[in-house]
Amino acid sequence: MEIIKRHGRKERFDERKLYSSVYMAALIAEYGEKRSEKLASLAVKILKKKVKNKTVTSDFLRKQIIAILNKKDKEVAFLYRTHLDVS
Repeated sequence: MEIIKRHGRKERFDERKLYSSVYMAALIAEYGEKRSEKLASLAVKILKKKVKNKTVTSDFLRKQIIAILNKKDKEVAFLYRTHLDVS
């Protein structure tokens, strides 16, 4: 899978980056390590199944992850979204 970044640059999808950002949002929401790992793994798995081997924009991926997280825990979704807005 390839991602088109904000400025048009393409890069390979790195699931470790996505996992890490979801994991950190869950930790900040006081999920604990094991629960954060489960949520991050699940979010990556669901996203990969939805997107498969397509080329998508980073904005599309961000919205998909937020939708996935909203179904699981709105606080984690909020923390994920606001962290991305700041960085």
